[in-house]
Amino acid sequence: MQSSASTVSEYLKSLPEDRRAAIEAVRKVILANLDKNYEECMSYGMIGYVVPHKIYPAGYHCDPKLPVPFAGLASQKNHMAVYLSCLYGEGEAPERAQKFQAAWKATGKKLDMGASCIRFKKIDDLALDLIGAEIKKMPTKKYLAEYQKVVDALAAARAAKKKK
Repeated sequence: MQSSASTVSEYLKSLPEDRRAAIEAVRKVILANLDKNYEECMSYGMIGYVVPHKIYPAGYHCDPKLPVPFAGLASQKNHMAVYLSCLYGEGEAPERAQKFQAAWKATGKKLDMGASCIRFKKIDDLALDLIGAEIKKMPTKKYLAEYQKVVDALAAARAAKKKK
């Protein structure tokens, strides 16, 4: 469920109190561990953490007018979600995701991990320390290096397809 809020503050104010408290708690962990070159903004109708154009002028490969997404935080219809792009994709991401899942399991908490998110109903469902650690492990420079490899691989695949 995308929000039409234009600012993070507006988005937070629009949430029911219980969800606002949960989203604010996760947001606090993200901000405490986020590399200084990422920016918080509204993105795709949720709170987004992005690589701004001033750091990566080419922008997001799917839509260069947009900054490169890194993480997100949203209140959806039936749950809340944390989106961590660093756990999805190519390169080291699958191994990083496996380690993350194993560490989560060790906490005794149930992991509800989708194709691009970690879903939760209440703040106690989350292993906030692990979310913070994943954010901290991925400074902008490292994330962009992995992102660029994916973009280059996509371009090579398209070029090879055109040759056929």
